[in-house]
Amino acid sequence: MNSLHLKSFTRCKRKAWLDFKGKKSYEVWSPHKAIDKINQFQIFSEFCNGEIYTGLKACENGYQGVIGFKIKGNLFQNINAEIRPQLLVKTKGQSKWGQYKYLPAVYKLGHKTTKEHLFDLAFCSMLLESFQESKIEKGLVISTFDKKVKVEEIYLNKKLRKKVLNVLLNLNECLEGPIPAITQDRKKCTICSWQKFCDEEAKEKGYLTDIDGIGSKTASLLITNGISDTQKLASYSEKKLGEKLSIFKDQKYEKASIFVKQAQAYISGEPYFISKKNNSEDLLEKIYSGFYIFDIESNPDEKHDFLYGFLNVNNFSIKKEDLIYKPILNFKNNKGGSYRQIIELLFSQKEWPVLHYGETEKISIINIAKELNFSFEEIDSLSSRFIDLHTLIRKSWILPLKNYGLKTVSNWLGFEWMQKNVSGSKALYWWKQYQITENQIFLKKIIQYNKDDCFATLQIAEYLIKNRLKKN
Repeated sequence: MNSLHLKSFTRCKRKAWLDFKGKKSYEVWSPHKAIDKINQFQIFSEFCNGEIYTGLKACENGYQGVIGFKIKGNLFQNINAEIRPQLLVKTKGQSKWGQYKYLPAVYKLGHKTTKEHLFDLAFCSMLLESFQESKIEKGLVISTFDKKVKVEEIYLNKKLRKKVLNVLLNLNECLEGPIPAITQDRKKCTICSWQKFCDEEAKEKGYLTDIDGIGSKTASLLITNGISDTQKLASYSEKKLGEKLSIFKDQKYEKASIFVKQAQAYISGEPYFISKKNNSEDLLEKIYSGFYIFDIESNPDEKHDFLYGFLNVNNFSIKKEDLIYKPILNFKNNKGGSYRQIIELLFSQKEWPVLHYGETEKISIINIAKELNFSFEEIDSLSSRFIDLHTLIRKSWILPLKNYGLKTVSNWLGFEWMQKNVSGSKALYWWKQYQITENQIFLKKIIQYNKDDCFATLQIAEYLIKNRLKKN
């Protein structure tokens, strides 16, 4: 076992087992991992003033930062282990290499230092101590806050080391045993490279957390009341279920109805029309004279939207290939220029509504308007033009899907992206690659992806309009 298995184990036992024994053909490349590696290297490089080298030779030469280094050893009870420190940082001391030694360091995204960081440091210190023949009292957690590198010292005391040894024993037992059950907290699965593999089994076995709106707590409550899978939920009385969902208070009967209908749709593959208001008639009326489809690509960690994509749609009868798509790239050194382009575009057709999927697009434009010192009335007028199709489709339909994300809904409607296995995180990965290499091919990939997102949003709008007359 190695430090990567430990990291996975603290998140999900099944992931650790799959990383160790799973068929690699079932694993899907994760852009999140790649982005993490890029961020990690950039922050470590800044922390070490660019003095980062790879492997054992770097330790022997006494370089400030060392990466890409593996240490194997016998930990205890004949358990073989391997550590892969994210970074080794040179400090004063005595080791087999001379008048210096190394401390383990890990990269942290966000503000919270988790047990994952603590366990990683403690595990690394155990094998690193004997390898470099020097005691390690502390490890480092390195992060960035407000564009400054922040360092937190973690003292690796006996209590923490003992806790990690117990976790390692559990990890070893897990890796030697059969595949663990799928985690009930499926929110953790969204960035996992084994998600598709687990999704197939979850659907086959009727996991309740596959039903939109049901998290691990609600699933546990349902299981306690004898509703163990989606089949039982789909056939359950909505009234009886409402009586068991007291945690939702005044919404308990409404939630019960949605859960049962969502389970029925998921199993049957058929959508269920729920709207009592004529939302789609209202949509048709608003977009009759033309509209924009709007989609952004973002780096949420840096709160930076790097691409704004607009699709001009005069009416639905125009062929897709004749529609005008306009990408506006937003480089940090020219924010004012891109902001003015966006506002000019939006105000070139003042009456046109702006269709988008999810709340981020509207928030982004409001923030731009504030930065450009728009008055309260101007911001309010601009804000009123935005129509969130994600909210609209959830109010109108229960779809036979496990979530209502843009990809999930538009794929169900038959939409296909030009590039395979794409996502917002992959677009961010391409953006990071562009920043490093300045290779235009990465910009072309991002723009094509965003354009497809706009057309996917358009397809959802068409679905809402075409099916507006359906009744329960």
